[in-house]
Amino acid sequence: MHVKNLKLKNFRNYKEENFTFTEGLNVLFGKNAQGKTNCAEAVFYLCTGVSPRARRDKQLIREGSEYAEITATASGRYGDVEISARIFESSREVRVNGNKITKNADLLGNIFSVFFSPHELRLIQDGPDERRRFLNVSISQLSKPYYTALMRYNKILEQRNNLLKNKDISLVYETLPVWDEQLCKYAATIARKRADFIERLAPLAESIHLQLTDSERLKIAPEKKYKGDESELAKRLYSELEANYDRDIRLGFTASGPHRDDIDIIINDMDAKHFASQGQTRTAALSIKLAEVEIFKETCGEYPILILDDVMSELDLPRRKKLVERTQNLQTILTCTHAERVLYGREVNKIKIEGGTIKR
Repeated sequence: MHVKNLKLKNFRNYKEENFTFTEGLNVLFGKNAQGKTNCAEAVFYLCTGVSPRARRDKQLIREGSEYAEITATASGRYGDVEISARIFESSREVRVNGNKITKNADLLGNIFSVFFSPHELRLIQDGPDERRRFLNVSISQLSKPYYTALMRYNKILEQRNNLLKNKDISLVYETLPVWDEQLCKYAATIARKRADFIERLAPLAESIHLQLTDSERLKIAPEKKYKGDESELAKRLYSELEANYDRDIRLGFTASGPHRDDIDIIINDMDAKHFASQGQTRTAALSIKLAEVEIFKETCGEYPILILDDVMSELDLPRRKKLVERTQNLQTILTCTHAERVLYGREVNKIKIEGGTIKR
């Protein structure tokens, strides 16, 4: 799978620009704060419907403009697909092959991508929210049932948390079982698919990490083991919630479930979250992302688009070379300040960016 072209209008610092990409390595280079990352961000947005950097879509609109527009044509094993998004202050309009879609679930699965930037170090360093976000974005691209279960779970969870704050305690006890039966159905789907994903991710990440470092061992495992099919999981999750009614009422929120789960990341038998150096953290996060790429290939039959934002400047020369070797068979969009630092004899499509425009 590869993106053939990308059109930006009033997106971030771009007034209007057209990009043409090749199937191999595409290097966006130029000084800092010129718009390289903005271009990479636009590609990922059309793949997932979310920005890897902005929490709100309105942040993507160029200052002084009423809307932003992104359009891309991609080619995959089933032919070409065109996706466009027009983003307004409080809404957006997304089209796939000219057909307007109203649910983000209908966007997922048309173009696949994996995004890595220095901000992805949060995957290791920050709290469980970041690791759950990684799982949610990745698995949602691969599984619409997962995305649907996640959306419904979050909605019911919000309603359950609101109920727990109700001062009528008898009403709370009476109503909780109704919400929990629905909640646990979707929780079981989320837990099962996350467990399956981590089971596939762990050996791949370990192998890639060993290749990049030559000696360090990376271990990934779910903090909480979920065993059994979804029906069994739903029953156990229901029992767990039921046993903790008093605690949840006292706290005013639901303190157990997939929304509280975490991943253990271990480097050389030490918890990476607390003991890894900056270099170890960076390599571990990159290994996890490259493992994600391989899972997409195994699942979908073709590689996703790999987006590497400002990665090379943070790696030493041997690891840069090993990273470039791993991108031989897939389209890569790479941003950096100096293109010659990442060439290493390969033919690449070099695009220089200055002030939100392509320097031709």
